Amino acid sequence: MRLVVVTNRGTTEEHDVRLEIRGGTVTDDVARDLMKTTRWMLGLDAVPAPTAWLAVMEPRFGAVTRALSGFRVPCFPTLFETCARVIPFQQLSLDAGTAIAGCLVDRLGEALTLEGKEWITFPSPATIIDASVESLREIGLSRAKAVALQALAGRAFAGELDAVRFHSLPSHAALEALQALPGIGPWTAGVILLRGLRRMDVFPTGDVGAARNLPLLLGLSDSWSPSDAVTFAERFGDHRGYLYFLGLGFNLLSRGLIAGSADEDR
Repeated sequence: MRLVVVTNRGTTEEHDVRLEIRGGTVTDDVARDLMKTTRWMLGLDAVPAPTAWLAVMEPRFGAVTRALSGFRVPCFPTLFETCARVIPFQQLSLDAGTAIAGCLVDRLGEALTLEGKEWITFPSPATIIDASVESLREIGLSRAKAVALQALAGRAFAGELDAVRFHSLPSHAALEALQALPGIGPWTAGVILLRGLRRMDVFPTGDVGAARNLPLLLGLSDSWSPSDAVTFAERFGDHRGYLYFLGLGFNLLSRGLIAGSADEDR
């Protein structure tokens, strides 16, 4: 187990990212794998979000797109971790899902202590398989979610959650393949494609958070249903997935967690 420390000495537009591996020496092959994984997670080789285009398409996005200028969509390192991090959020609020995912790491992750500080990994498929359903429920998962998570861990352990397979599929086929897996419905599959494969032509169906955030972002007092959010997102074609992240960005702006003002231009 190693800790990867990433710093950016450049700007959001012209990054100068430095990577430091702590916790012991590693071979050149391991260092290359860690570099590749880190670049994938941070989206360093991905095209930045088309924030200027999005603001032209919908001027009321101006404040959020300025705050997210240079934004690259982040991804989780593996498809299993993506599934395991998305499932806790099913039918729960952002804060509740975050708390459960954090508890999953705290209870079952492997720890590394460096300079008196503890760092914890996301639990491996083998660790999830070995955990009891009751211990997963104690973390905050429902029985159905706990059973699904263990089934997915078994698939991952058997090599059936290979991201390469899903990368080769068009988005509609990848959605169908994901929904054939335990515990994954349309919303979960859409978010997995966004957060695990960076498919920006996908907007998750049934997203209650988007239905709440998008009209607020647009300065509307109307209440939207998840299907209203999907219909609105269709205007943006193959870039519709960015609206998911704009909604999250607006939420963070409103709470003062990123720089900017959610009230600008509205």
